[in-house]
Amino acid sequence: MKRPKVTVRQKVILAIARVFLTARHPLLVTRFVRRLGYLPNPAAPTRYHERMLWRKIIDRNPLFVTLTDKLAAKDYIRRVCPQVQSPRTLWSGRDPDAIPPDLLNGSVVVKTNHGCDMNIFISEGRPDRAEVARKTKRWLRKRFGVRYGEWAYWLIEPKVFVEEMLPLSGGKIATEIKVQVCSGVVCHVRAEDKKALRSRLFDPQGNPLPGRDLDYPREDQALELTPDLLDRVRKAADIAPRIAGDLDYVRVDFLVTDEQLYAGEITVYTAAGYSVWSNPAIMSNIERLWRLDQSDFLRRRHKGIARLYADALRGYCSADANANAHEWGGMESHDNVLGQNTTGKAPSETPAPMPI
Repeated sequence: MKRPKVTVRQKVILAIARVFLTARHPLLVTRFVRRLGYLPNPAAPTRYHERMLWRKIIDRNPLFVTLTDKLAAKDYIRRVCPQVQSPRTLWSGRDPDAIPPDLLNGSVVVKTNHGCDMNIFISEGRPDRAEVARKTKRWLRKRFGVRYGEWAYWLIEPKVFVEEMLPLSGGKIATEIKVQVCSGVVCHVRAEDKKALRSRLFDPQGNPLPGRDLDYPREDQALELTPDLLDRVRKAADIAPRIAGDLDYVRVDFLVTDEQLYAGEITVYTAAGYSVWSNPAIMSNIERLWRLDQSDFLRRRHKGIARLYADALRGYCSADANANAHEWGGMESHDNVLGQNTTGKAPSETPAPMPI
């Protein structure tokens, strides 16, 4: 069968679109070049980071707003995967001064719903109510995601909320497990123990992968392989696609206690679109599985110029998908795709690829 190719007309449309989008978003493109060292193609992306840039500029999926809103995401998870618990929300509102005083006397987490790294961990009433109010009021005034073009954050109504503090299994199993999913297919799993400062990467079956997480780059920072850890990793890999649904790409996070997994965040813009892994095969695998033709933008009907661009990009995606199928068709197994350890040696004995 003859494989589809990008037509001359489609190439011209995509070339014009590339010039237009680059000129339309000079700050995002400039930051991209400074961070990654190459000029992206935001109109017909191929690499992982280019696709993240395309998502920010082009793919305005309204579901992204729901998933990015930490409160709305809990309701979404409860609806699509009711068997998975989320940490209980004890109070939410727009005025930090209205938080019931008794809530801040115990062990809880105070968060805002419209950004990242906006968490206050309270134990035995510390930090005090005044400091909690001061910080959260400042966060509520902040418009998160502007610097890196993460538009879904902009549409969230800012709120502060108080959440139960889970007894995470740091130092025993892990504190978090994060699953990368493309159109219902798990790409890889990352387990992290923030207490022990350790992590490890796994394939969808729970087999350890070579390479290191760049947050914990040393070999002695690899999480110990225990039956409990492997059980949690496999459970997370099983549950995550149910939460991700048919989204073309998303990261689903879980919190780990001694007894079970709890649903954490759903991340649309992983590391603001600049995630890196020490094993280049991991990023290549995401690029292989992330199909832009499954995105909200290319599933919708368009008119005028947008239709010309969408049709050209669909043609490009079709040709790219066939090229990938031909390239990866020669792989003997999924193990080879991710560079999985099939030598029978302990993971630490398997040479890791050089960091990218």
